[in-house]
Amino acid sequence: MTLFITLRVLDIIDILLVAFLLFQMYRIIKGTVAFSIFIGFFLIYVAWLVIKAMNMELLGTLMGQFIGVGVLALIVVFQQEIRRFLLLIGTNYQLSHNFGLEKLFASEKIKPATNQQIKEIIRACDNLARSKTGALIVIPRNSELKEIIRSGEKINARISSALIETIFFKNTPLHDGAVVILGNRIAAARCILPLTELQDLDPLHGLRHRAAVGISEMTDALAIVISEEKGTISLAINGELLHKISLVQLTTELEKVIVEEV
Repeated sequence: MTLFITLRVLDIIDILLVAFLLFQMYRIIKGTVAFSIFIGFFLIYVAWLVIKAMNMELLGTLMGQFIGVGVLALIVVFQQEIRRFLLLIGTNYQLSHNFGLEKLFASEKIKPATNQQIKEIIRACDNLARSKTGALIVIPRNSELKEIIRSGEKINARISSALIETIFFKNTPLHDGAVVILGNRIAAARCILPLTELQDLDPLHGLRHRAAVGISEMTDALAIVISEEKGTISLAINGELLHKISLVQLTTELEKVIVEEV
């Protein structure tokens, strides 16, 4: 008896899309507590299949009830990961410069930073690193981070290295938390950021680094971290932390944000 299997082009596309989605989900949850929870759900599901095969009705019924609400449980447990997955899809989708949904619903256009203002940020980071002054600067791409800005003190001032350095001076009341730069303005200081749940970060990194990674996971922003212990500059992008980057690298990444906003 010969078994013929017909495989359509759409079937191949279907398999590739599922594989891509699973890979992206793995990238998001690897190294987090959510990965261990997912393994736990998977083992319970395998155990349920074995119990059903062995016709253990009572235990199979109890576990079947648990499996029945498994989708809802997964949504509750993995709500942050689902949010990050949807954000990944949204930020990787390149909207047209001539037409886009953000142009239909935008209430006020945010003016992008100039090259001179980027130099002011770089100068501030250089001076803060030299003096080993801890700092955390968040620069969004397309999102406005309204909730993050509301958690701090609104400033709405022009970008200058002197102001950034003054904010992070240890004796000022605004030095704790993050500074948010929105477009060509310093929007707020002392802002509270979400912390990452990644378990594989260097234990020597403190809350600033975890907060930088956290905000880059939850939003499309990039976060600059100045270490007060080592005086090094790190950059968090898309949930990844680049250690000890040079001023040239930092300038390149900031210029990318300007190009995207223009």
